[in-house]
Amino acid sequence: MGIYNQQEFDIRFEWGLKGLEELLPVSDVFIIVDVLSFSTSVEVATGRRALVYPYRWKDGTAKGYAEELGASLADSRDRAGSGFSLSPASFMHAVLPGKIVLPSPNGSTLSLATGHKTTLCGCLRNAEEVARLAMQKGGKIAVIAAGEQWPDGSLRPAFEDLLGAGAILSFLQGNFSPEASVALAAFRGIDDLEGQMRRCSSGKELLTRGFEEDVKIASALNVSGNVPVLREGAYVSLLF
Repeated sequence: MGIYNQQEFDIRFEWGLKGLEELLPVSDVFIIVDVLSFSTSVEVATGRRALVYPYRWKDGTAKGYAEELGASLADSRDRAGSGFSLSPASFMHAVLPGKIVLPSPNGSTLSLATGHKTTLCGCLRNAEEVARLAMQKGGKIAVIAAGEQWPDGSLRPAFEDLLGAGAILSFLQGNFSPEASVALAAFRGIDDLEGQMRRCSSGKELLTRGFEEDVKIASALNVSGNVPVLREGAYVSLLF
């Protein structure tokens, strides 16, 4: 029995790429949670019929990958020259192409690390529906919080991802690991989702940069029935 892989439990929770890799051999289903804002952007974009291709690097190779797919490349939040970016609000308001490459060092990296395992994209907006589908797909479910990165590249556990993971866990059933139980308790201890999201570090950063609508969109709980599923390298909606 592995010490760190939580394999004696049905419902597991971990942080980042190393956590995912530890749980990968013993889990049936992965739920990637990157609330501000990869997961929320994917939920909104796929809900509008786009195919979203995760891509790990925000560099020149992303453009080549998009060209290879015949897809459009999302810009950074602050440029957004194409009209859409890693901003959920941009996907709500822009005219979306059929295929979008979405670079993200956190959510995309995790999405592309799950191999052939069933991989869902979860956030606060679709927490209940993601949990429902996950339970249909397998009995061993791993919820992975992406977190953010400190300037030195190390993992910064992020409040919003702990909250999103806890929301999804609240709708899962099974034998919970202690790690999953703590994330669930954290979510149940919050009674003002948007207020707390605005006051957490990531939320304050977005507010400072003028992305207040992104925080509002990401804070909405169970407003969507859309579950993005990773298929052949792209997240697709099961609504269509």
